[in-house]
Amino acid sequence: MNAEPADQIRLLEVQALDARIAQLDHRRKNLPEHAELDALGADLAQLRDLLVAAQTEDSDTAREQTKAEQDVDQVRQRAARDQQRLDSGAATSPRDLENLQREIASLAKRQSDLEDVVLEVMERRENAQGRAAELTGRVETAQARTAETEARKAEALQAIDAEGFSVAKEREVLAADLPADLVKLYDKLRGQQGGVGAARLFQKRCEGCRLELNITELNEVRAAPANEVVRCENCRRILVRTADSGL
Repeated sequence: MNAEPADQIRLLEVQALDARIAQLDHRRKNLPEHAELDALGADLAQLRDLLVAAQTEDSDTAREQTKAEQDVDQVRQRAARDQQRLDSGAATSPRDLENLQREIASLAKRQSDLEDVVLEVMERRENAQGRAAELTGRVETAQARTAETEARKAEALQAIDAEGFSVAKEREVLAADLPADLVKLYDKLRGQQGGVGAARLFQKRCEGCRLELNITELNEVRAAPANEVVRCENCRRILVRTADSGL
């Protein structure tokens, strides 16, 4: 294949633009915000689970407290009725009087025990409410950080996309002015060689594979007409000759 030396030089410009596009793609996929959002998402999910657990405990202990307070109220009312009966003299026999006094004492003990239960439940509920309040604040903070990171990511992606569009347009215009068969070969090699289809021969070294040409290879390149498209014997990329090739 033949191509004017100037076109071969311009092919290196296309390669540089393709390299820039690849760099932008890599940068797009590896923005630090991606990892930040993954970590924030995991933290937020854990915090939400803990918050739900705390809220559930608050709700459960609220019902438990209500039931315990109702039990205390029932015992208190029963004790009040017994005391009223005792004070009214309704219990006339010594046995009835003894039983009534014993029941009042038992109810007082029962009420005290139930009041202790209420206090214990109230303490557990207060702790659950405190954890829920703390976790609510932490969830809100994590949500705010997530929103801020999302905004930074969107801004970074917008800048990358804008630059990528500009570079791709420049590449399109430049490639359109080159021989179609040269561009076709270059694109084929670029797909096979990790994104590098053309490389400069600099100081007897291929900048594609970074290997120095041996004397036989150099003589073959020297002997090739200026418009011949030569290939590196090591990596098979298009080898572009310049004033710095060392020939």
